[in-house]
Amino acid sequence: MAIFHRTLTVLAALAGLAAGGLALSGSALAGDGQPSPWQMGFQKAASPIMTQINDFHTYVTIIITFIALFVLLLMIYVMARFNEKRNPTPSRTSHNTALEVAWTVIPIFILVAIAIPSFRLLFAQYDFPKADITITATGNQWYWSYEYPDEGIKFDSIMVPDASLKEGQPRLLSVDNEVVVPVNKNVIVGLKSNDVIHDWAMPSFGVKLDAVPGRLQQTWFRAEREGIYYGQCSELCGRNHAFMPIAVRVVSEDEYDAWVAEHKSAAIDAEGKVASARE
Repeated sequence: MAIFHRTLTVLAALAGLAAGGLALSGSALAGDGQPSPWQMGFQKAASPIMTQINDFHTYVTIIITFIALFVLLLMIYVMARFNEKRNPTPSRTSHNTALEVAWTVIPIFILVAIAIPSFRLLFAQYDFPKADITITATGNQWYWSYEYPDEGIKFDSIMVPDASLKEGQPRLLSVDNEVVVPVNKNVIVGLKSNDVIHDWAMPSFGVKLDAVPGRLQQTWFRAEREGIYYGQCSELCGRNHAFMPIAVRVVSEDEYDAWVAEHKSAAIDAEGKVASARE
């Protein structure tokens, strides 16, 4: 039994190192805002929710690695210690109270240890903070339409075809009109659909929520770094499902104000031209 306990301790330590190393290597190989070749983990977190998701994933991975190694070691020990050759006369033991209590209580503690951070994460995802920016995203076959109701800005966001890609634009992820938000601001996104069920998914923000016809759903994020972040529709929505990407450009507050002013000016000019044409 002493050998059994020592072996279990060594394997547990190795499991922790392996799980931690896997998490670190996945983080190192994951892209910043978009997928990377040979990626082993999530994209780099760009929001507090995604940071919590990464931490929870690593935490649960370590727990299940310990469990898998313990069960493997237990099976090997049982096969070696209680085989027919070593025990020609089988034991007639039918109950072991301590063992039965242990294999009932220990899994309960494990589930509680997983449930507490899980509930904390769920609460953080659905406890919306006060909105700094409000955006409505509408799924269409097969593109997204966006509206900034407080700013009076509307536009469609359509994938850039391969022939029109510029240097540095990722294939199947770039769009002609990006969603623009300021850094470190709470963004509430309302989701709806004009036809079938779509899904607005941004891996770096930890956001993934269906856009359902006839229903307005909400999610939120707070981007903590400037840059361009890519996602895609993650609900099988028809023939061109793979061609309705999402691109969010996170900028400074000054750049965001300039972008809003530019789009408001363009909208006013467009309305003036329509009015003149009608006259």
